[in-house]
Amino acid sequence: MMLSSHLASPPPPLSLRSPDAHPLLCTETPSRLLQRRRRRRDLERTGLALTVRARAGGAAPGEVETAMVERPRPSSFQVSRVRPTPLGATACVGGVNFSVYSSSAASATLCLISLADLNESRVTEEISLDPMINRTGDVWHVFLKGDFTDVLYGYKFDGKYSPEEGHRYDASHILLDPYAKAVISRGEYGVLGPDGDCWPQMACMVPSDGDEFDWEGDLPLKYHPKDLIIYEMHVRGFTRHDSSKTDFPGTYRGVVEKLDHLKELGINCIELMPCHEFNELEYFSYNTVLGDYKMNFWGYSTINYFSPMVRYSSAGLSSCGQDAINEFKTLIKEAHKRGIEVLLDVVFNHTAEGNENGPVLSFRGIDNSVYYMLAPKGEFYNYSGCGNTLNCNHPAVRQFIVDCLRYWATEMHVDGFRFDLASILTRSSSLWDAANVFGKPIEGDLLTTGTPLSSPPLIDMISNDPILRGVKLIAEAWDTGGLYQVGTFPHWGIWSEWNGKYRDVVRQFIKGTDGFSGAFAESLCGSPNLYQEGGRRPWNSVNFVCAHDGFTLADLVSYNDKHNLVNGEDNNDGESHNNSWNCGQEGEFAGISVKRLRKRQMRNFFVCLMVSQGIPMLYMGDEYGHTKGGNNNSYCHDNYINYFRWDKKEESSSDFYRFCSLMTKFRQYIIALS
Repeated sequence: MMLSSHLASPPPPLSLRSPDAHPLLCTETPSRLLQRRRRRRDLERTGLALTVRARAGGAAPGEVETAMVERPRPSSFQVSRVRPTPLGATACVGGVNFSVYSSSAASATLCLISLADLNESRVTEEISLDPMINRTGDVWHVFLKGDFTDVLYGYKFDGKYSPEEGHRYDASHILLDPYAKAVISRGEYGVLGPDGDCWPQMACMVPSDGDEFDWEGDLPLKYHPKDLIIYEMHVRGFTRHDSSKTDFPGTYRGVVEKLDHLKELGINCIELMPCHEFNELEYFSYNTVLGDYKMNFWGYSTINYFSPMVRYSSAGLSSCGQDAINEFKTLIKEAHKRGIEVLLDVVFNHTAEGNENGPVLSFRGIDNSVYYMLAPKGEFYNYSGCGNTLNCNHPAVRQFIVDCLRYWATEMHVDGFRFDLASILTRSSSLWDAANVFGKPIEGDLLTTGTPLSSPPLIDMISNDPILRGVKLIAEAWDTGGLYQVGTFPHWGIWSEWNGKYRDVVRQFIKGTDGFSGAFAESLCGSPNLYQEGGRRPWNSVNFVCAHDGFTLADLVSYNDKHNLVNGEDNNDGESHNNSWNCGQEGEFAGISVKRLRKRQMRNFFVCLMVSQGIPMLYMGDEYGHTKGGNNNSYCHDNYINYFRWDKKEESSSDFYRFCSLMTKFRQYIIALS
């Protein structure tokens, strides 16, 4: 007896009264028969079941056995093939086009996930992509029509799992689209996922054709680099402390509430520490020293480069992340209204997936050998010091980076970028060869993976891109693999650099170290020893004394040694050579004469920063003398150590803060005259 074509193979004929009868069949009693008929009728009306009737071999004539075989649930979406570009999920007339790059996958599945199912780590609906229909070159794509309300998406890829060959395909993982515009998981900063999970399932926002934002005519400010005064800011840290008295502390909206402070200080450019989606619970562990939990506070561990950090938004998961995008846009718009440009600190040197023991979130499961710089046996190169290195000069990866930068410049209206560990962007990609990168072989091209390139294809693309060459481009011109390019970073005449040599020389001179007067004079003049020969100008140097990593300005004059015990690493982390001077006593608490000297030294540093040719940058909190207690590596603290203290700022308003405000205005006056 054949039950249904939905069964993989028909079972042999069996007596329906036999104990070995097929489990889908059952003998009905009169009372249960009526109930089952009603249930069957309801299911048949919805199309979710069909009825199979059979006469039992030994049953009396007229005795009928019934069974219900459940149909596959029909798709809620109409599936068709449209186009392979653009990559990502794109709202179109009548539906959404999904497109993702994967060169080596054997199969791809689009996973649609409702918000309710996301919390249970379930997939609501899977749509397998036919490689004959839904693949063009190395791009998998599908067009869906339907109702995407509260629907998210991800992908599953299957293929070879051979780490020694660079492939790590595993169809059990739901992966994030690298081009996703918002990533949804937990809605509240620092709150664990279900069952205490630090890495709950994540999914991507499906865009809507009606996602419009009112920019109110906002246009780029386009300040000349020489006119900038940059303020390095952490979004959460800026307003999270209770003393901020903001309605939305620790969020993009909180920053908007305090923008007038920056205007008063004389700031016309903010450099936001990482705002791409990252997992603040990445380092989550109990800190026995402080009695709280360690966090990835700084955010230099990107999960997705197109998505703003959703948990920096007061909107949380509202509208599946669209409200978070709009809140970030509001920050940019309001900053521009006050004459303040906004730069993003971007981390294109590594991702949150870490080394071979790290989580599989996106890039590793989609195309590991393309996105990461791999050794011949599949090991991860680690020029970033964080477990992996993004394969920046691979053709597909560099196009991805350029697309991402363009998105933030055009759609999000940011004014430029600071590239973390930018020297990695100049290293040759895995399996480097000139034909692969330039389209033709070059005689003598024997470069190995990671070799520094004089004309890196990625830097070339960015520098000559018709959109990106018009925004601010700043390189942190070194990496943890020993490559130091301050003054020699490939620049095409438009890149500026964090001038680490300026920082070191100014610290040495002002603390009184002999032999630095000549180097100090060069630093005041825009470091011509570094930039003049390459045809660059003083504004290609971003001058700074302090930044997020290292001592604050107050700690620079209060501590000779780092005090990082609260990090829980036995004071082994952080830089040991800080070129600092405590002015005679170690620590915050000191005699009156020592405190007086410290304030004078802080003024010396700030005056030097404001009168030097180049672009000055100050770190959040230095304008009032914020202290981290001598901690020069506060990456893991979501607490008072990293929070801007608005109460302390008010206390010093007649002292150091007032001095800083006057000095920035003095600089603006001098620049205006030049």
